[in-house]
Amino acid sequence: MGRDHHARRPRTRARLRGATGAALFALLLLALAAVPAGARSDGAHGDGFRSDGFRKEAARAVRAHERARERVDRLRESDASPSEVKDAERRRKAVRAGLWDLLWAGGRSSGDPVAVDPSGQGSRCPFGDRSRPPERRAHSWTAPTRRYWLSAGYAAKGSRWAHRHTGQDFAVDSGTPVYAVGSGTVRATTCGDGFGNQVVIRHRDGYFTQYAHLSRIDVRKGGRVTAGQRIGLAGATGNVTGPHLHFEVRITPYAGSAVPPLPWLRRKDVEVTGAPALP
Repeated sequence: MGRDHHARRPRTRARLRGATGAALFALLLLALAAVPAGARSDGAHGDGFRSDGFRKEAARAVRAHERARERVDRLRESDASPSEVKDAERRRKAVRAGLWDLLWAGGRSSGDPVAVDPSGQGSRCPFGDRSRPPERRAHSWTAPTRRYWLSAGYAAKGSRWAHRHTGQDFAVDSGTPVYAVGSGTVRATTCGDGFGNQVVIRHRDGYFTQYAHLSRIDVRKGGRVTAGQRIGLAGATGNVTGPHLHFEVRITPYAGSAVPPLPWLRRKDVEVTGAPALP
């Protein structure tokens, strides 16, 4: 059903959500009704939602989640009481749960392969040999590729996207190795839409990272990966004008929940610049 996140909730939904979360969830479900069946992405990195109301409601939920996450961080840094931190974290998870439900349903309706065929087996995606974790890992987090230069950034405008760009593009040659930025579990390995061949990984902090337009996929759904482990090779699959890696950070596995990726990496002590990176 695409709702494995519910397994971590308390047994009663009301206990988790609270009045604020429940109200937001209701608004999200109302927005979902505006999505036409079979809607398709209308841009290279489109979110697959033609309803402006749906898209704007999801964007509001993303902002609400990030504000809630920032509040949790501030409380922890100020040594707030455990009960206060727990309550703030519960509110954050409530917002995420509502957003997750909305985007999963919208993804199923629009044919998003992450929601429909997350293993990529049905689409016969180009899988290579399974990769192995690196022998040495100096850091817990790393950049997603090497010897790159930054091209299109988050929220950039352009004719190639339905609305605004939802990730950070790393311009590299086809065949350049692509790495997991941190340890986690492979949530999806899909192909066939505007993102081309892609991998989505869930990390321990609850966020997801997406690696798109790959020429080859070297991991499988459900597999564990570590920081710096090769997950595939960069390419030019999907709706692109040239080879590059599209890197995205999401609150859920689904399109429509992206957050700015470079600030997220900086919180992990990973600095990404426009200069070529050393291997």
